Order: sequence, then C-alpha cells, then structure tokens
Amino acid sequence: MIDFFYSLNPLIQTLIASFGTFFISSLGASTIFLFKNITKEKMFILLSISAGVMLASTFFSLINPALDYGKHSLLMCILGILFGGLLLFFGDKIYKNDDKTNMLVLSMTLHNFPEGMAIGVAFGAAIYGIPGATIMGALTLAIGIGIQNFPEGSALSFPLYKKGYSKLKSYFISSATAIVEPIGALIGLYLAIKLQMLLPFFLAFAAGAMLYVIVIELIPESMATENKNQMALYLIIGFIIMMTLDVALG
Repeated sequence: MIDFFYSLNPLIQTLIASFGTFFISSLGASTIFLFKNITKEKMFILLSISAGVMLASTFFSLINPALDYGKHSLLMCILGILFGGLLLFFGDKIYKNDDKTNMLVLSMTLHNFPEGMAIGVAFGAAIYGIPGATIMGALTLAIGIGIQNFPEGSALSFPLYKKGYSKLKSYFISSATAIVEPIGALIGLYLAIKLQMLLPFFLAFAAGAMLYVIVIELIPESMATENKNQMALYLIIGFIIMMTLDVALG
C-alpha cells in the first residue's frame, strides 16, 4: 500500500493526504450523532495529545527540512516562522466577534488553511530530495494534523448544537471549516514547485502558523482544567508518539 502511494503523482498524494485530514475532522464532528455531550476531561486529554503531535510535526516535518535546505536557510526559516505566526495573529484581530461560537467557527477555518498549506509544502519539498523532507515525512505530518482535527471537529459541533442548531447542521458547519485544508494544500504544493528557492521560507511559514495554532488554541484549551500537570504529560506523550513515527517512517 505504501509503495503504491509512493508511485503516485505528488498532486494526487497531496489531495489524498489533505482530504484525509478533512475526513478525520468530519469524523470528529460526527460524534454529535453518538453523544449528547463529551466529557470535558476526555476532550482535554485529546487536545493535549494533539498539541504534542502537532508540535513534533512542526519541528520534524517542517522546520528541520527548512534548516537543512542550504544557503541562507536559517534567515529564511526565521522570517518564515515570523510571518506565519503574524498572518494568524492579524487574522484573529480582523475577525474579532462578540459571538463566541461564530468566532470559534471563523478561527478554526482560518487556522485550518495553513495546516493544509503545510501538507502541500511538505509534499512539494519531498520532490527535491531535501534532507529530512520525504514523502513519508509529509504523510506523517498529515497524520499528525488529522489526529488533532478529530477533537477539533467535536469541539465545534457540540457548541453549535448547544446554541440551537440541529445535529445535522452542527455537523455540516463543523466539517465545512476543514474543507479549506485541501485548498491550502494545493496552494502550498504549487508554491513549493514553482518557487523552489523560497521553499525554506514556505516550510517555515507553515510551521509558524502551526505554532501559533498550538500556542493560542490547543494548549490553552487543553489546560482549562485543574489537572494541568496530567495534561502536560499527555502533551509530552503526543510529542513522543509523533517523533517516533516521523523518525521511524520518515
């Protein structure tokens, strides 16, 4: 199965991986049909593990290959991380809204786009044989994003349902926030292929955006509990799981 995936065109690989993350987000949103509610403690655990997974993916699949690219890679990596974080910072400022649920929908949509872009850039980087940039590494990154998409899908569908939307409408709205991931992935792949010299910047840009999501969204949400020490351990476990997958498979 893996050999078959390796033989595919990078465009097809990117589409499969990015639509896979979209599907997992939809799967998380579909829990609204199974439960009236999900215990907060379980959600905190899922978000903590997701934060660790995303943190490892950001370093091993994006920052590390960006640094290994060659001349001026450190400067391009610094600028990329900075601009990636600033994009979401100003995006959050622009979309300020008094309605917390609507703000959550807009925020997740905004944050899902660079995650998709990261997938596309990672597959694009693998084409050029950059140290640390491999097809399996890009696939592992997509798996990491998919893992954190599951609790995100659940975390959005339930508030929408509590606000008065039907379960079906809550599911569709929650799922729709992740449809931007395949779009972002295609744009990321295009930029990586057409602007090869700026590849370290694009890798770091995606990493900076993902770091912003981790710090502003995943970690604070997972720490909204009295058991902060346990959540920190779950984050470390998530990091170790993703690091192991990336090193073993990448």
